[in-house]
Amino acid sequence: MIHPRFAPIVFSLFMAFFMSGIMSLVVTTINIGFVDELAVRWLNSWPMTFAIAWPTIMLVAPMVKRIVGRLIMQEIPVEER
Repeated sequence: MIHPRFAPIVFSLFMAFFMSGIMSLVVTTINIGFVDELAVRWLNSWPMTFAIAWPTIMLVAPMVKRIVGRLIMQEIPVEER
């Protein structure tokens, strides 16, 4: 198994994999429609989108975590329970 300290990297890897796959399929389909070579074109574009998505997620995720941490209440006040 993978050591827990690598969890952010593994998370970003899988997030980038799925998001880049889904987004590249959607954008490719929007651009060329449902044509015979859709799968080939999608599979050609997916690696390029993944190469952009993974480093982007690695850079953006810490900022997003901080923003979410500021927006989410840490403790529910007694009077609201």
